[in-house]
Amino acid sequence: MSSLPASSSQLLSPGGGYVGEVAYIFAYDIAYEMPRQVTGTLLGQPIRHFDFDPRQHHAPRKALFYRPDMIRLPAQVCQGPHGPVEVRRTVKLYPVGAISITLHVPISVQSVPDLACYHELKLDGQPVHGLAYSLAQEILEELRPWLDRPAEALADEGAYVVFCLASDGPDGGPLRQASQWLADHRLDVAGLLNQEPDYRRLSSEEIEDAVANYQSYYAHDLVVMDWDAALIINEERAFGDVLHAMELANVQLVELEVYDRLLDTSLQGAYRDMRQRLKVRAKVSDSLREIRVDLARLTDELSNVGKFFGDWHMAKVYQRIAGLLHLEDWRRTIDDKLMTLDSLYQILKQDQVNRLLVYLEFSVVIIFLIDLVLVFAGLLINLK
Repeated sequence: MSSLPASSSQLLSPGGGYVGEVAYIFAYDIAYEMPRQVTGTLLGQPIRHFDFDPRQHHAPRKALFYRPDMIRLPAQVCQGPHGPVEVRRTVKLYPVGAISITLHVPISVQSVPDLACYHELKLDGQPVHGLAYSLAQEILEELRPWLDRPAEALADEGAYVVFCLASDGPDGGPLRQASQWLADHRLDVAGLLNQEPDYRRLSSEEIEDAVANYQSYYAHDLVVMDWDAALIINEERAFGDVLHAMELANVQLVELEVYDRLLDTSLQGAYRDMRQRLKVRAKVSDSLREIRVDLARLTDELSNVGKFFGDWHMAKVYQRIAGLLHLEDWRRTIDDKLMTLDSLYQILKQDQVNRLLVYLEFSVVIIFLIDLVLVFAGLLINLK
């Protein structure tokens, strides 16, 4: 097998152009909690654990990853922008009550700018997010009997779009220098990730920002990430592992948004109800205590699914995408709201203690008065 020269032609298919796939990653919150291990089948397909491909790069034998349950659905033939395509669909299940749906659409284009139309892809005349939403609804209805507090309705989530270009050349040889390819195509990549139709007018600063977040392990692979899109250059069999890191970050983002909305609703209700009569305030205290416990547990579960110990390359990809999605900022915001919630809970607890002390003092006074009445009554009886 001969080596190819280090140039963009190494990404060309035998007929000319780029080949690979576009992956549309969707995450949906479908319940408060899902069974940690779902067995059997889902949508007629066997449920199995997701596994990394150990052949991609060296990793310690003791490497620890979170491996969710998943299914692979049969390919669905749809009419795409350039003719019929076979769309592969994978679904992953997370115990935090979330699912991740990824639609894999094969591509063959002449240039990087030709990929821009895949941002707003329609299959069979329907936006790609509509297909994912319908699939999520089917999964929710089938899993509903086993879910803890299933969602009444799903939010229509947007996709994280990943353009996966195969680095295998026409004769099967890998690309020697993906970083050089990126340097030669910085403007095209920046326009693609920014979804900028008039991308040739982008400033040098914006181009630099768009391509600054990249990660590479071998000379022939590359991952360039933005907040809602990414570009992968690698051998086709290696796409899955990198996509998994992005799916995890996407699931965490959706769950953090759900927690944030829940806290907003809870805090607004708590502020309103704290001004009500004492009986209502006691109920608010119980509600706040339940929310604090639930969110503490769910936050721990959410952190657990992002474990990447041992495979440092995958960990760095995950950390970069987590940074772009501002997951830590979301966590800090939620922590701040939890602290506010905790302060309200402590105020209500102290209020309950103060009321109890008042009741006890009042009881002591009543008992003292009763004793005085009995003493005077005894004296009157003796005088008679």
